[in-house]
Amino acid sequence: MRAMTPTVVRIDAHSPQGRLLDASQPIIDVEDEGYTRGDGVFETMLCVDGAVRKLPRHLARLDHSAQLLQVWNPGEDSWRAALDLALQSAAEGTTTSLGREHTVKLLVSRGVPSEQPYGLVIVSPVPASTITQRTDGVTALLLPRGHDPAEDTSLPWLLSGAKTLSYAINMAVLRYVRTLGAQEAVFIGTDRRILEGATSSVIVAHRTESGVRISTPEPNHGILPGTTQGAIFAGARDEGWEVGFGPLYPADLMEADAVWLASSVRLLAPVTQLNGQALATDDQLTLTLTEFLRTR
Repeated sequence: MRAMTPTVVRIDAHSPQGRLLDASQPIIDVEDEGYTRGDGVFETMLCVDGAVRKLPRHLARLDHSAQLLQVWNPGEDSWRAALDLALQSAAEGTTTSLGREHTVKLLVSRGVPSEQPYGLVIVSPVPASTITQRTDGVTALLLPRGHDPAEDTSLPWLLSGAKTLSYAINMAVLRYVRTLGAQEAVFIGTDRRILEGATSSVIVAHRTESGVRISTPEPNHGILPGTTQGAIFAGARDEGWEVGFGPLYPADLMEADAVWLASSVRLLAPVTQLNGQALATDDQLTLTLTEFLRTR
């Protein structure tokens, strides 16, 4: 069965508030550098019952990425107007325990060399496979990153901390682990330090005598700061939980009371197996951390 056509709104100099496009027709120029070179930035968000979650966090990260690439960013007012138009025009979302869910992508492309950059808002129902990973969890493999991403932070042309359209490596690693029977990958550094998932942040929980401690790898070591991880940590602090920022190593994951891969649309996918070893999971902690995301 063919997937439902997404809703697409374009923002440019002629349409600063956005204009609705016919997504069943060609809308990308053959010379568009966002697609021929991966020269652009994006954010992916979850929308539940018409409300986009963590929008300020995503807009801030998108702006940071655009500044690193020195590419035009439409700005908050334009994005919000285009989002309203796209969501009003979107097909029915996927019905889940949270409500009606849509995936919302904000994208900025360098565009055609002879023209100006532009933005897109793309809205589609959340895939059923994404919901399944929330409930059933995922199996993962540890894979070397190839170099320490902390080395990139002093070299601005390597775009450390930017969420760019150049996602070929992220997709390649997912295809690779699937040939080995796993679903996800967790990158490690040359010193075996845990970095991040292929398209997610790593969150680890340990129950202590005083409550719960949750940890994530250090975001200042070339790791893309996760908006979902940030919102969960804000909720945990409000509840008086202890939070930490690594360093984390494979043993910390193996010995944890729960490990999740966190991302905006999938939310929290419990890691049920790592390198063939079963990991502990905790349904109550998963539910609690998911609740932290409802109002953030």
